Amino acid sequence: MIIDIVVCIKQVPRTGEVEVDPETGNLIREGVESQINPYDLHAIEAAIACRESRGGRVTALSMGPPQAEEALREALWMGVDEGILLSDRDFAGADTLATSYTLARAVQHLPHQLIICGMQTTDGDTAQVGPGMAEFLDVPHASYVKQFDFAAGQRLNVTLDLGGDEQIVEIDLPCLLTVTADLNQPRLPSFRRKLETAERDIPTWDRSDLQVSEDAGYFGLEGSPTRVREIFPPESDIEQVSWTGDPARLGIRLVEELKELRFL
Repeated sequence: MIIDIVVCIKQVPRTGEVEVDPETGNLIREGVESQINPYDLHAIEAAIACRESRGGRVTALSMGPPQAEEALREALWMGVDEGILLSDRDFAGADTLATSYTLARAVQHLPHQLIICGMQTTDGDTAQVGPGMAEFLDVPHASYVKQFDFAAGQRLNVTLDLGGDEQIVEIDLPCLLTVTADLNQPRLPSFRRKLETAERDIPTWDRSDLQVSEDAGYFGLEGSPTRVREIFPPESDIEQVSWTGDPARLGIRLVEELKELRFL
């Protein structure tokens, strides 16, 4: 069975030191070095591996400012067949609901039996966009996928990471998966692919390309029911300790320390 796949990716800041616009609550991305969201690299790898084993096409889809084209070009270097950028002032300031809606409306215009997303983004960590897209598309979805393969008929066997436990389910195609970093090892971008795709056009779609009426849908800041009040890095109370000395004595000390902490 040939599978056409849409993989959704996002360009995120490479650093956690990002300022927030005090009026809109949006991240100020100008001048900040960016990268493909790390979890999305595993989504890209899964999509390419499926195409290599079953045929079909892989389309990378991203929503963001014009600079997000860089992420789509890197996805081309990894091996996806096409990249499409959703970029419009009407999309700016979107929360997870508006982002899910906009991406879902774009996916409707692309051939697909499978949609793959990273489980979350490092600049938000909400893990809401993938499931939100599935709801707007009215397709089944599975989150925190650590393994999947094709079952008989139009179905997938999917293993979910439930945080210390696993669940194995069957899911009908078409469907949407959000994947964890345990799924695979992403390949590196290919220099040969970089040369081959140097002149490849990255189409940019705006709101009119989604063919949604002016008074319908959730777009950008106006279509976002939530606002960001504050963004801050998580606090860490981890204490690092370094010991030196005779390995045998250090082993005894480690056991005593673990007993005191009630790990043994």
